[in-house]
Amino acid sequence: MTKRHVSLPEEAEQGVETFIAEVDERLAGEEDTCEVVRDTLIDLYGDRAAYERWRAGEDVSPAERVRLQGYDPCNSTLESEYYAEKDEEAFRRSKHLQWLWRQFDATPMADNVEFALRFRSMLAKHLFAECGEGCRFFKGITFTYGHNITVGDNTVVHDDVHLDDRGRLSIGNRVSISDGAHIYSHDHDVVDQTEVTNFRTVIEDDARVTYDAMVRAGCRVGENSIVGARAIVQGDVPAHHVVVGTPAKSVRIKPGFEERAEPIGDRLANRRDDREIPYDLPSDLERFDEFGRTLEPGDTVK
Repeated sequence: MTKRHVSLPEEAEQGVETFIAEVDERLAGEEDTCEVVRDTLIDLYGDRAAYERWRAGEDVSPAERVRLQGYDPCNSTLESEYYAEKDEEAFRRSKHLQWLWRQFDATPMADNVEFALRFRSMLAKHLFAECGEGCRFFKGITFTYGHNITVGDNTVVHDDVHLDDRGRLSIGNRVSISDGAHIYSHDHDVVDQTEVTNFRTVIEDDARVTYDAMVRAGCRVGENSIVGARAIVQGDVPAHHVVVGTPAKSVRIKPGFEERAEPIGDRLANRRDDREIPYDLPSDLERFDEFGRTLEPGDTVK
């Protein structure tokens, strides 16, 4: 093991533990999630006095008002809010928790690693469909929703990773996802990019997705495999293989696993169709084209 054990001074540790436990308890209780998020952010940003003045009817500038209103996730919008096929009920709560995650990452406390890892791990247990024990989530991680993600035990996700769960994203035990990696679970039609297909994307136990790599929607990264830096995975990575390049190809089997691994093939098998997730759009949906085109039902974009 190449890392050292690090701990906070006793007084700081007590403060961290008390704060995280308080937020955890409130999120698990009957309180409105929106109110818990609002209160937590007001205090993290040290804006309680200004907020109370504003709520008491005292004058504040337009900029102050926007800032104070912005602590409440009900006064915010996220890109994924516009996605027509999402589960509206699930998103209502996950949006609030995702707002807390993102705004926490913008505070100075997000750079206090011991505190921040534990705070995000606590949030993940409320936000994700499932989150195991001993997970570490570093700064700048983004999600589509959050509620379509499952994570096993002792997994680490490093800085500036995007976990797209517009479809479903399953991440196993002891997985390592390096800085800048992007893992997708939705794709766009080649002809009409407003046409979206959702998939289940799988990262199996002990896999490593390394720096700046991309895993395309519907792919599986097999057990104990490695996706090399800046590789683009467009098929299933076999267990114990190391893949590199664009598109990613297997270049070797991890030493010691030769007898357990499948032989190296010319290309990765594409089984995305087996993992497609069908969906129905609401019948009362008011359709519009984000590019400003006027389309009638059944029209084909050319």
